[in-house]
Amino acid sequence: MKTLYVSDLDGTLLTPDSRVSARSAEILSHLSAQGALITVATARTPATVEPLLADVNSTLPAIVMTGASLWDRKEKRYVDTRFIDADTSRIVRETASRYAVDPFTYTLGDNGILEIYRNGVIAPCDRKFIDERSNLPLKHFHIDTPQGDDYALPRTVLFFAMGNPDRIFPLADELRATTQCSVSSYIDIFGDDTAVLEVLAPGLSKADSVKKIARQYDADRIVAFGDNLNDLSMMKIADVAVAVGNARDEVKEVADTIIGTNTEDSVARFIADDFNAMQ
Repeated sequence: MKTLYVSDLDGTLLTPDSRVSARSAEILSHLSAQGALITVATARTPATVEPLLADVNSTLPAIVMTGASLWDRKEKRYVDTRFIDADTSRIVRETASRYAVDPFTYTLGDNGILEIYRNGVIAPCDRKFIDERSNLPLKHFHIDTPQGDDYALPRTVLFFAMGNPDRIFPLADELRATTQCSVSSYIDIFGDDTAVLEVLAPGLSKADSVKKIARQYDADRIVAFGDNLNDLSMMKIADVAVAVGNARDEVKEVADTIIGTNTEDSVARFIADDFNAMQ
């Protein structure tokens, strides 16, 4: 039996200071060398995934942008990216504007670089988000540009916003009701007073991409690890759903097992124990 192990990053595999510990990297690299199928599923883009996984020698594609694309870690390129059509993009932007939400619009250039547009008021959480990523390769930010006023930018992959839950959650509900987009909204690592919105092309999720990789590598068993609401889709289709000890209660409720927190190398240790038991 071949098992595919898929872990979320933030709050799950990553430590609270947003890194893969040296011990976890060592364990995962050793297991990968032994033939374990290990990858990640994250809302992050390759611009931050690559440096985070620099010491993890797994060659499987990474699921990025919550399933909007796969990232080939060997070839350093996007694979199987799905775009939001122009009419739907226009609806998303128009609806967001009625809720006073200015999303980041992620577009993917032919050169493999993410071009990210953001017009409007820049809140402190937006500024922090931009500043921490502005000097990374593989993505460029365009702030308050004429292109950012275009509600139907070509090759749009993702709309991403942070803001007051009183605006983000009703906006998400309306987008679910009026479009066929895949919409996620949740309280995330930015703080309890900040909600996150992710809007993808129809039918996309972490679960969809996990199943795709499982088929590609002939895995007949899936073990998924998570901590937050956007992990639920892949945990629900997994044969074994694992929540870290610091996960939200909603995630723990669907988990088959609950392990230690993300301060204890818990994901890597569980994979090692499970992989060795299956041999």
